[in-house]
Amino acid sequence: MSHPLLSLREGPVARLRLNRPELHNAFDAILIAALTGALESVGADDGVRVVVIEGEGASFSAGADLNWMRGMAAAGEAENREDALALARLMRTLNELPKPTLARVQGAAFGGGVGLVACCDIAIAAPQAKFGLTESKLGLLPAVISPYVIEAIGARQSRRWFASAEIFDAATALRIGLLHEVVAADQLDAAIDQQIALLLKAGPHAAAQAKALVRRVAGERDGARLDADNAALIAGLRVSAEGQEGLSAFLDKRKPNWIA
Repeated sequence: MSHPLLSLREGPVARLRLNRPELHNAFDAILIAALTGALESVGADDGVRVVVIEGEGASFSAGADLNWMRGMAAAGEAENREDALALARLMRTLNELPKPTLARVQGAAFGGGVGLVACCDIAIAAPQAKFGLTESKLGLLPAVISPYVIEAIGARQSRRWFASAEIFDAATALRIGLLHEVVAADQLDAAIDQQIALLLKAGPHAAAQAKALVRRVAGERDGARLDADNAALIAGLRVSAEGQEGLSAFLDKRKPNWIA
């Protein structure tokens, strides 16, 4: 049996590929644990600068595996709670990973697959990709992934898609903010490579801190505290080794030392 997750390394780029194509890369407990562990590993690896989440075969991820769901339906509430917490840990680990993340969406993304897309910093899809938060058809809701989907598409859009369980296309996903870009299928890899090249030009520490900055600013309601925290952040970055190198390179009209 093939491993449900392939961890591929291309220099400073780590590609984590869901590898259950015969099941449309659906989640089960084994895949969730494998992806969480892989994310924790690359997050702690100073040699990794960018992480790409992708799926093998025709689909990105169809969400929950039906056999897994059947087993959880027969389990008790406590076991279901622990199972849901494992998925929550995966989503939070991806959302807060201290590396820039890209979702390469070549096909269908449903349920938890939408959660993965929402948790990535940049999401690019092919036109044939389809999306759906279909849990309400089963009398359920996308509760675990809801913080990340709501952050991506907003509360009003979420109210529609959570309740209706409609399938929507890549153009709609782009319009509502789940995707950043839609490109022709034969240009998908080129678009991902272009984003990787841009991310590798950024200072590694700055790139790692970017999402933490956005998360903190978006959640802060005290203006004075926000100003103080942001001033402290930029001051620390300016005097850091990376900041000094970046500023010197700009002034000297040369590439900084993190660009090969």
